[in-house]
Amino acid sequence: MKKFSILFSFILLVFVEANAQVEYKVITSVESIVPAGLGRSRLISANEEKNYKDFTSTQSDEDNSRNKSNRDEIRVKNFDETKLLNFYNLGGIRFQNIAANDAVITSKINAMVEEGWDLVFVNSGVESDAGEKDGQGIFITRYIFKRTKK
Repeated sequence: MKKFSILFSFILLVFVEANAQVEYKVITSVESIVPAGLGRSRLISANEEKNYKDFTSTQSDEDNSRNKSNRDEIRVKNFDETKLLNFYNLGGIRFQNIAANDAVITSKINAMVEEGWDLVFVNSGVESDAGEKDGQGIFITRYIFKRTKK
């Protein structure tokens, strides 16, 4: 009987997990690497959902039409914007700013975990200074969270 109970519990757990619906959420940090601290750094979190199908068209050699969606329909106007510090100030790279950003981002991740989200993937990229005449640059990181729908 004990073996049956354990087997039944395991099968039930697998069934519940297999039928659980999940949702994902992406949080993006954009950290400026513009010299002299002139850029803006933020942690961005959308508070509304969009359906990608509303903004997708199929392209082919025969039909080169574009989706007629207005860009204003794609924009998300309801989002949280958390200030972060820039990597550079007038004195150069500022390690204290990086540590401060780490603390703020960690706080956001911890809050998401408390809300039932699991951090499942992190992806980073950089567009850096391309020489003397290019004073632009950002370091972007996307944090992808997942949780079971309630």
